[in-house]
Amino acid sequence: MNYLAHLSLAKPSVPSKVGNVLGDFLRGVDRSALSGPVARGLANHLLVDRFTDDHPWVVAQRRGFSSQRRRFSGVALDVLFDHFLWQHWSDFHAEPREEAIAQHYRDLEAGLPMMPATMRPRMEGLLEHDLLNRYARLSQVGEALDAIAARIRFANPFAGMVEEIEPRYETLEAGFLVFYPQLREAVEQAALELPVSPERL
Repeated sequence: MNYLAHLSLAKPSVPSKVGNVLGDFLRGVDRSALSGPVARGLANHLLVDRFTDDHPWVVAQRRGFSSQRRRFSGVALDVLFDHFLWQHWSDFHAEPREEAIAQHYRDLEAGLPMMPATMRPRMEGLLEHDLLNRYARLSQVGEALDAIAARIRFANPFAGMVEEIEPRYETLEAGFLVFYPQLREAVEQAALELPVSPERL
């Protein structure tokens, strides 16, 4: 899942949202130095990633990409899933999308001092360019994927990935509408971000 989903599956607090995005910026991070709420948010991020990567439907969709682009398929689906979440927000969340995203931005801005140096510039860019609203159209998904492909340090054939999404769009959309509630349920059942009670210490 990408930023919108990770933030929306976090608790409504600054440390939780920092932790739920931190999973994409772990290189060089001393996990033992994280505060409890941030560490629990990170654990939730990793749970979301594991559930998504191992889900049979997601695995099957990755296999549907061409062999030369399959290595990039997980990234492509993560970004596409944020697009579907943005499009179908009211099916899953009671709070209006515009208000929820505005709150995510406020929390991320407040959390900038908690972020490692590798994460902070990316979040500043997300805030500056309103990236949580930049996946509204499939063409924007394609632009985002091409930009990610361009940042990869080795030559790759990943540009134009959206061409492989377009003919499968409706199938992927229908599958997401089933998958996302399952992901939310898994997060709720795991309850990784509940504070640890004294009895459990």
